[in-house]
Formats: sequence, structure tokens, C-alpha cells
Amino acid sequence: MSAKYFSEHVPRINIPLSFMQVMDNFLIQVTGKKRVVLYSPRDAPYLYLSGTKSEVLDVDQLDLKRYPLFAKAKRYECFLKAGDVLFIPALWFHNVTSEEFGVGVNVFWKHLPAQCYDTKDTYGNKDLAVASRAAQILERALKTLDELPEEYKDFYGRRMVLRIQERTYSTKYE
Repeated sequence: MSAKYFSEHVPRINIPLSFMQVMDNFLIQVTGKKRVVLYSPRDAPYLYLSGTKSEVLDVDQLDLKRYPLFAKAKRYECFLKAGDVLFIPALWFHNVTSEEFGVGVNVFWKHLPAQCYDTKDTYGNKDLAVASRAAQILERALKTLDELPEEYKDFYGRRMVLRIQERTYSTKYE
């Protein structure tokens, strides 16, 4: 495989937030120990997303007054020691904490056609190009709805949500 499909980096000591990447990756623990907490992409409605990151910074000391829906997200947790490899699927939110000093290596790969990815995004931290364009179009549509009286805006907004659900939600993952 060519270099355009693979990249490597040594992660930071602690990543104090949950985030996702648009590429599959292996987290290879070379030395030391890490704890990894993962959340399924299906739990996105509960993760208080801001782009590809969650606003919830501490998944161990949840502020349920500020983030009450986060408690509905199903938490998957594992501990890595030297020699362990964890597969982190694309779109899965993950929070990584070093339990002791160590070295970990991530290997990312692109499984979608190259034009789907942002050409300047080495680690898969940016939304797919098509998804970014769709989000921009959605923002323009929402801005247009702002011109309507509240009752109409509410109705058409709900209708748009239903249409998006009909066209994009899959029962395969439920």
C-alpha cells in the first residue's frame, strides 16, 4: 500500500476529551499503560458534540447537571499494556488516559475513496469532505428558516428532521 493510505504518530500523554476520527486506526501500546474509553457513533445524540469532539472533558467525573444526556451513552472501557493493540473503528469517540509514562503509536488508514477525505487531514480529525459540504448546506437552510415566524419555523424544522431521518438513518446499526 502506498503512503497515502497510512500514517503514524505518537499520541500525547493524555487526551482530556472524547473525540472521533474518520479513519480506522490501531492504537499500539509499545511501553507503559493506557486506559481507553470508547463510545459508539450511535450515541452521538448524548455526547454534546462540537465538531468531532465532545464538550464533556472528564468522562470519569461527569457534570450531569450540565450534560444530563451523557449518562445515556454506553461506555466501553479497556486497559492497554505494552504489546497490546486496540482497533478503534472510524467514527467511534474515544478518550485516552495514560496510566503511566509510555509510548503508543497510532496507525490510521483510509478505507473510503481518497476524494472523501480532506487532503490536509493526516490523522482523520476533520469530517469527510462530503459531510462538511452537507453541513454547510444545512446551515444555510437553517438560516433561511430563521426568516419564518416561530410556529412555522418549528413546523418546517421538524419536517426537515423527519426527512433527514428517512434518508440517512439506518436500522442496521440499532
